[in-house]
Amino acid sequence: MVILAIGGVGRPVRALDPGENETWVTVDQFERVLDTVAGRDDVGLTFDDGNVSDVEIALPKLVERDLTAEFFPLAGRIGQRGFVDADDVRSLTDAGMSIGSHGWEHRDWRRLDGRHARRELEAAPKLIEDLSGKPVRAYAPPFGAYDRRVLGRLRRSGATRVYTTGGGEVSRDSWLRPRTEIRHDVDQDWIDSVLGERDGLYRRAGRMMARVVRLARF
Repeated sequence: MVILAIGGVGRPVRALDPGENETWVTVDQFERVLDTVAGRDDVGLTFDDGNVSDVEIALPKLVERDLTAEFFPLAGRIGQRGFVDADDVRSLTDAGMSIGSHGWEHRDWRRLDGRHARRELEAAPKLIEDLSGKPVRAYAPPFGAYDRRVLGRLRRSGATRVYTTGGGEVSRDSWLRPRTEIRHDVDQDWIDSVLGERDGLYRRAGRMMARVVRLARF
């Protein structure tokens, strides 16, 4: 399967961090992605940072298409302008969405000292659990950055899924899961190259197998 990573949707209502605009998409771009994904079980959707657009824009459009996704808010920014608040977190879980941890702030987990490691890898998921009412077992390291020490800490924390970046396909039972980022310039050609073309290959393979079965009967 392919797992897509989405930052924000629509017009930001806060000042973006340097480079963050690269992972924001328009509502129209977002809907094009969802319309391609709807009805498929070989594509996963994830949202990073906990932007308020997760609830105000993304959530109703996911529900309209009977889609689910995993959300990874930054615990330290919950309730701040432009980010989800406690009620929003509960709204996501009530709608059947999954909530994981993206840490407390947007820090590189490879460079944490002991104090910051406890806040990013222990306090952050604990707050998400308290707000959502469900245990946190999925993690998305900021920047997709990790090393053996980070992965070791996550295993000891009980993580069952760790999402990174880098793109490519992943098996459904993988513990470490690379994602393909949706960028600000996403268009239908890109969507088709990543998702539509794969779907076409599956259909062609299915038709070929059906022909083989029919021929074998004679």
